[in-house]
Formats: sequence, C-alpha cells, structure tokens
Amino acid sequence: MSDQGWNVIRECNVTAIRKASRRLTQLYDEALRPVGLRSTQYSVLAELTANAGNPPTMRQLADSLIMDRSALGHAVRPLVRDGLLALEEGQADRRSRLISVTPKGRNLFRRAQLSWQEVQDYVAAAMGDEQAENLRTVMLAVAGNDRLRSLSN
Repeated sequence: MSDQGWNVIRECNVTAIRKASRRLTQLYDEALRPVGLRSTQYSVLAELTANAGNPPTMRQLADSLIMDRSALGHAVRPLVRDGLLALEEGQADRRSRLISVTPKGRNLFRRAQLSWQEVQDYVAAAMGDEQAENLRTVMLAVAGNDRLRSLSN
C-alpha cells in the first residue's frame, strides 16, 4: 500500500471508529452470549430500562440510540418474540407503537449487567481508566453533536 493510501486510512475518522466499534462489539457480544443477548439488544434494554415510566415510540427509540429504524427492528423483533419487550398502540396516534420492557426483560437486563460490567472493567484495565473514560467522552460528544447529523447542517 502506498504511503498516501496508508495515511488516508490512518486519518479516516469513520475507519477508526468502525474498527474500534467492531473490536468492542466482539467483546461485549462474547460476554453477553451466555445470557442470550447481543450488544445491540443490551443497548435497547438499557435505554428502555432507564426510561421505564415513559415508553417511547419505535422512532423515538431509534433516534435516541442513533440507529436506523430497520436495524432497530432487527434487534427488537427477537426481544418481543421472547417476551422481553412489549409493543402497544400509542394513545394519541394508533399508528405509532410504544415499546417497553416487560418484567421478564428487566430480570434479564439485571443478569446481563454483570456480564456488561465484566467487559467494562476489562476494557478499563486494558486501556487504563482515564483513556477508557476519554474514549466514552469523545464518542458521546460525537453522538450528541447536532452539527454532525448531516452534511447539510
């Protein structure tokens, strides 16, 4: 590979983020496998558990997770099928679907938190607490920056 090609890869934000995301996703998926979850499903359960009294619509949940609705549907479908999440018609708009965690889902989430914490501790030990915290801070700053929603902003 030419030096120019290597520099493009090395300086590309999305390549770096995707590589890191794949590495971390592999670790979280491995840890969550015994409880029957993937990291994306754990994120859905965590988001819904944190907002337990106020079930969002599927669109609101997708926006909150910065996730495509079809990808969210793939993550949610088995959780609904297994009774971990419930979908119900919206009160104001019957076409909208509200999504919430069932008691069974809350129990599984609590069990999964132990596996999640193992990976959190493992990453912090491998990177150092400060660097792991800095990583989360930068990534959350990127995720929360409204100017980065679209090139047309």
